[in-house]
Amino acid sequence: MKKRFVTLLVAALLAGCATPDTQDETRGWGVERIYSEAHDELNSGNYTHAVKLYEALQSRFPYGKYAQQALMEQAYTHYKDNEPELAVAAANRFIRLYPTHPNVDYMYYLKGLVYYNDDDSFVSRLTGQDMSERDPKAVRDSYAAFRELVTRFPQSKYLDDANQKMERLVSALGGNEMHVARYYMKRGAWMAAITRAQTVVKDYSNTGYNEEALAIMVVAYDKLGMKDLSQDSTRVLQTNFPQSRYLQNPWRPKEMPWWKFWG
Repeated sequence: MKKRFVTLLVAALLAGCATPDTQDETRGWGVERIYSEAHDELNSGNYTHAVKLYEALQSRFPYGKYAQQALMEQAYTHYKDNEPELAVAAANRFIRLYPTHPNVDYMYYLKGLVYYNDDDSFVSRLTGQDMSERDPKAVRDSYAAFRELVTRFPQSKYLDDANQKMERLVSALGGNEMHVARYYMKRGAWMAAITRAQTVVKDYSNTGYNEEALAIMVVAYDKLGMKDLSQDSTRVLQTNFPQSRYLQNPWRPKEMPWWKFWG
């Protein structure tokens, strides 16, 4: 009798500590109802609950069109809920499980969007920071995802937007190299600045940074005492940009007043 009382007490305590989860909420629901409720939660902006419902659907009904759609919408829900790692993980899982799905191109596109909008923080918006000033890892990851999309799915309806974003991403990568080159010039790290400027000229020649990159090389080589290379860079600059202001006034770092940072 005492043993039975203890067993009942433990069971009561466990029941008191437990909280209703989504699995209990959906008990007795069919797959269509779970999907409908999850989709409504997504459209209402209740992302946390939507994800729980999508996960419950995939747990109880792991096969079929609803499970596939649930995983795809789960990835999108994480994206809307500012959970980039979870969004990418869900997208990769969908690609792995359903590589021939007619909408798998959207998962590649979503991955590109996740990285594309990464680091869209309050500080970035407040200071007017552009994409070229961010950590380039997300920019490269976004470009890779969009590139895979346009390569694998040349007929995708997301192709035009992906191509447009890729152009901006390439420009951002070129701009990032220029930001680093300017930083090295300010620090007097002449060879490091030359390396970055050369990367701009070689890999990002269509991004609009060639003129400044060549001007940096002219100055940096001169600082290193490499007069021949400095003159070679000047000739290339003059040939490609005969009206360049750097031919009259050598490149020098711009000092930004502190108050313009908030302008």
